[in-house]
Amino acid sequence: MNPKVKRSLVKALLYAACILILIITGFPFIFLLVNSFKDMAEYLKNIWALPSKFFFGNYKAVFKPDFLRYFLNSAFVSAVSVSLIVIVSSMISFAFAKMKFKGSNALYFLIIAGMMIPVHTTLIPTFTLLSSIHLNDSLIGLCGPYISYNIPISVFILTQFFKEIPREIEEAAIIDGCDTIGIFRKIMIPLSGAGLSTVTVYTFLNIWNEFINANVLINTTAKKTLPLGIREFYGFQSVNIPAILTAILVGSLPVILLYFFAQEKVVNGLTQGAVKG
Repeated sequence: MNPKVKRSLVKALLYAACILILIITGFPFIFLLVNSFKDMAEYLKNIWALPSKFFFGNYKAVFKPDFLRYFLNSAFVSAVSVSLIVIVSSMISFAFAKMKFKGSNALYFLIIAGMMIPVHTTLIPTFTLLSSIHLNDSLIGLCGPYISYNIPISVFILTQFFKEIPREIEEAAIIDGCDTIGIFRKIMIPLSGAGLSTVTVYTFLNIWNEFINANVLINTTAKKTLPLGIREFYGFQSVNIPAILTAILVGSLPVILLYFFAQEKVVNGLTQGAVKG
């Protein structure tokens, strides 16, 4: 076979595979978007057909004050938790990657061993602990478990990035008068943008969609997060499926937008993480 024809055939197959993957991964979003403009009767008539007329009642139901409160609660919990996860994990990872002290390896493996603990097995101890310090049924109290659950994987990812930063850069910074804090703030953080973006998107996705802990720890309606708020569309005798799909669509937009703006660094971070360590 002619080499040019072979290359063209391979390229065509790759493009076809990419288009197929795009269709498979994009179909759920298109399904949500199309059915969000249907009422319940039209949805039950044919879930695959385009809407005969645009019905905006689902969006009116979603953007009621109660649902917006759930949205803001999730935004608050996610922002606080992700910020603290990134700050704490980056400090811990810097110590493991660039500082030598007795027992560092044992402590490192002890922290990342937390990834092996099923989150659901900690529900009762977490509930008991938060109740004893009067942080149960509060958004601040909900941030605590989210932070602790995500620190092990964040430390694992960031430690690998910090280890790959050449020692010569640190030595040059020390000669210029940088102390340990200066090296961390002016060298490590700027050069680890891909790793920090990966941790940010990964942890934000976990926290934004988390349901079990929020369901156990939050009782007050005004303090519910978005996954709990979506349950409000379930009635005792009926379920408004198009409204639920609309709520899921609106709730997924922050994650989609975050990944859209950080996708280049996230992909670079995942790629580099695959060959580092």
